[in-house]
Amino acid sequence: MNALLEVNDLVTGYGRLQILHGVSLTVAEGEIVSLLGANGAGKTTLLRAISGLLPAWRGEARFAGQVLGSMRPERRTALGLGHLPEGRGLFQTLTVRENLDLSLVARTTARDEIDEDRERLLTIFPALRPRLTQAASSLSGGQQQMLVLARAMMARPRLLLVDELSFGLAPQLVDQMFDMVADLRRSGTTFLLVEQHAGVLDISDRTYVLRTGRNHLEGPSEEIGATSDLVRAYLGD
Repeated sequence: MNALLEVNDLVTGYGRLQILHGVSLTVAEGEIVSLLGANGAGKTTLLRAISGLLPAWRGEARFAGQVLGSMRPERRTALGLGHLPEGRGLFQTLTVRENLDLSLVARTTARDEIDEDRERLLTIFPALRPRLTQAASSLSGGQQQMLVLARAMMARPRLLLVDELSFGLAPQLVDQMFDMVADLRRSGTTFLLVEQHAGVLDISDRTYVLRTGRNHLEGPSEEIGATSDLVRAYLGD
């Protein structure tokens, strides 16, 4: 498969504090790739650098064949690079439908196409359908997480970077969210998932493990999951 995202020897940090020390990875079109590591390993920093929220000090990132360089975040979004950061970030006083429609600002497609996308997402996230006119604040934690994922998908990203989708969710809801990601992949979206929950290995094709801002391990997710000592060390299981 063709590489949709390529990161080569990326170095960055905050102020004078270097966090990433030459991280490299690739994500092919149509893949789900998981990115694992202990707290402080540099996972969130890597996503922020890829999406343009943090400048790269050295190294290179390419998306859809284009060097990202100093490209602004909104330009990266226009290319089809989406970023769902940790934390829900909903507008609590807006309705579910209004939150969904916030992702339409950058879209120029016809109304009927937008309606089709919304209908498809409500099929994948059925808990949201009867709550379209309710305020986001009235949703449960799991429903709010579904809403932020559905909202990100309304922008039609080619690749969605997701930071800790499982954050704050009960185990049964985590499994449900991962199943929904698998459904979204089947509809054509590629994913890079930062996680600490071991269940991500069941839906991802390949996995990278970071350690202190460096590549530590990579390979098929099934093989990574079979390394029980590694899973315990990095995921707390």
